[in-house]
Amino acid sequence: MKFLKTTTLILIISLSLFSCKTSKKEAETATKKYTADWESLKQHETPEWFLDAKFGIYCHWGPYSVPEYENEWYAHWMYVNKDNPEAKNGEASRFYKYHTEKYGSLDKFGYKDFIPMFKAEKFDAAEWADLFQKAGAKFAGPVSEHADGFAMWDSDLTKWDAKEMGPKRDVMGELSAEIRKRDMKFIATFHRQWLYGWFPTWDETTDASDPKYAGLYGPKVKKGDFQYPYNPHEIDEGVERYYPLADKAFNDEWLNRLKEIINKYNPDLVWFDNKMDVVSEEHRKEFLEFYYNHAEKNNQEVVSTYKFYDFAKGTAVLDLERSRMKEKQPFPWLTDDSIDWKSWSHISNPRYKSTNRLIDFLVDVVSKNGAVLLNITPRADGTIPEPVKERLLEMGQWLKINGEAIYGTRTFDIYGEGDAAIVEGHLSEEKNADNTSKDIRFTTKGDILYATVLDWPKDGELKIRSLKEGSELYQNEISSIEMLGNKGELEFNRNQQNLVIKLPNKVGNFAYSFKITPKK
Repeated sequence: MKFLKTTTLILIISLSLFSCKTSKKEAETATKKYTADWESLKQHETPEWFLDAKFGIYCHWGPYSVPEYENEWYAHWMYVNKDNPEAKNGEASRFYKYHTEKYGSLDKFGYKDFIPMFKAEKFDAAEWADLFQKAGAKFAGPVSEHADGFAMWDSDLTKWDAKEMGPKRDVMGELSAEIRKRDMKFIATFHRQWLYGWFPTWDETTDASDPKYAGLYGPKVKKGDFQYPYNPHEIDEGVERYYPLADKAFNDEWLNRLKEIINKYNPDLVWFDNKMDVVSEEHRKEFLEFYYNHAEKNNQEVVSTYKFYDFAKGTAVLDLERSRMKEKQPFPWLTDDSIDWKSWSHISNPRYKSTNRLIDFLVDVVSKNGAVLLNITPRADGTIPEPVKERLLEMGQWLKINGEAIYGTRTFDIYGEGDAAIVEGHLSEEKNADNTSKDIRFTTKGDILYATVLDWPKDGELKIRSLKEGSELYQNEISSIEMLGNKGELEFNRNQQNLVIKLPNKVGNFAYSFKITPKK
């Protein structure tokens, strides 16, 4: 009898423990809104904060900032000697020639040797965040890891990070705190997938082949695995890849670093460079599953971006690079571009875009349901070049006056009118000409319509043919028209050719926004 009682008791306890474990597992499953499949991930909606924000800032800043030569691809091209498959006509790259003449041979002075020179001794996260806020940015953050394999955060997964080497500071941690103090969203951008083959780990004449530096330079790859130039336009369903998929160890490291960033810094937006399809589709899906569920658990609204075909349509926000759309789109999108025509990192001979160009680009993109992520170029010591500051502050002053026509707006029936012909496509922005006073862009907020002209008309009148009398696009009777930054209502009339607005005195030097209010 005593044996039966004991057996019964053990059975009850076992069933109870099994029930607890099952309930816990069911509860964990219930809290996971998203699973690692594209259909589940399509449930994720782009949050309102992103639809309202329109403008963000990030920065390419790392050991590649030290040489200040040509562009941020220095880390790669410095290794392209005459025996490299990427050498043109059997000649070493100009980067290789410059590097070996200035710093010595690549077995003695490789990319790793720039890290101690990347001291960031004048870096002030609060000063940076103040500048981003004054520029009018609503989201901001650093490149968390470029293709060079150097992490800009305090990582437990690698010693090759900014906390243990170089600056010896948690750059992402400091910036995330200061950016959020100013009521901006914090973003992290990630390029690590390019590391697979970025350095010639097969080349025994360089330090990149030394296994003791594998934590920085990445896994051993076969000669020619990088195969740049990489043409993303050829990567489509049914088109055979001509570069190798990364192995499981690289995939796992890629994903684990992202999980660490999310767990430590809770970014509101995670942005990716292209070539993500070197990473397995399962790992990409698992990233979105983890990020979206992490945000759900924390009651946080987040955004992830992708280029080309790296995520399935509808699972994240499409991002373009140095380019824009010809037409208004039914979906929100992002474009990233650099303040420097030549480079994404600081170089000794930059060619900065004008403030006028930057503002016109922003207005055009917003009118087509897009947002702009503008890259800036800090020096290795952590200072931001004065011409960069000047442009950001001028953008901020313009947005103080005209931000009403940008932030929180939605698209009109058409994006605008004008003569500017837009060239679309990856890295196409330099093919687009500056705008003129004939180029007008529309945005809306409720029943208010904003018309922003991209240069000052010379005859004292602004003529908008899309809003002419009897226009099917705008059938409202107009109550008043004001120019943002100018007090008082403006004279106007509508005829069968145009809406004609009599201009006040010119205010400012860039695009000009007009607020058109309908009669109730």
